[in-house]
Amino acid sequence: MPISHNFTSVLSKDWEINFTQCAPNGYLKYTELCNLLQLTAAAHSEIGGISFSDMQEFNQAWVLSRMRVEITALPQWRDVVTIKTWINSLENSRSVRALEMYVNGQKIVGSETFWVVFNTVKRRPEALQLPFEHFELFPEKKATLQGFSKINLHPETEKVFERTVFLSDLDIVNHANNVKYLEWCIDLAATDLILNQKIESFEMNFLKELALNDTVFIRKSTIQNETIFSITKADKTSFALQLNWKE
Repeated sequence: MPISHNFTSVLSKDWEINFTQCAPNGYLKYTELCNLLQLTAAAHSEIGGISFSDMQEFNQAWVLSRMRVEITALPQWRDVVTIKTWINSLENSRSVRALEMYVNGQKIVGSETFWVVFNTVKRRPEALQLPFEHFELFPEKKATLQGFSKINLHPETEKVFERTVFLSDLDIVNHANNVKYLEWCIDLAATDLILNQKIESFEMNFLKELALNDTVFIRKSTIQNETIFSITKADKTSFALQLNWKE
């Protein structure tokens, strides 16, 4: 699609929280939070001419490689949230995008995301084939207090679950959707901590894609105020998640 007449380098989009997106406590699920952030990023790429449909002309798609989310509070059922997004950097096959969520003008969530251009036929990264110079970049405008950090997997991790990738786990790129990894791990975290909104921040690293019928093991370790999950296939790590808990 051509660049939209109402394109701007900073997008602001409103979403109303519905009951299907909420946990039993009435607050937005962490997985749905990530979905809304990514839908906003997708909406910005759509009006900017670098959407999935545009990129598929070259067998390309944006895939998420890293994501950091810092949370002050979660929205509730029926809240109208405003999500703002802009690009920090974009070159060759890589882009860093910032996102912020607001309720009644107050920022409650900040996120830094790292995206890679992925060839959906060759199944590997490559340079973006579409023009993107019309996007103004904001390298100094950060949405989070901290940037990406390396997730250190502890050697004493406990194997807590084994599962198979099902059809319902796959997305339009034909691999396990990134939010599914988070969902699998959140389901294995302490329920009381999740429902009492004790997550202060979390960070995800997507390392290798998973396909239909892949069998994976989920491992978990907790040290002080952090819980680390890893998802492995054939002893190779496909995903790492670090949950940072409030004091």
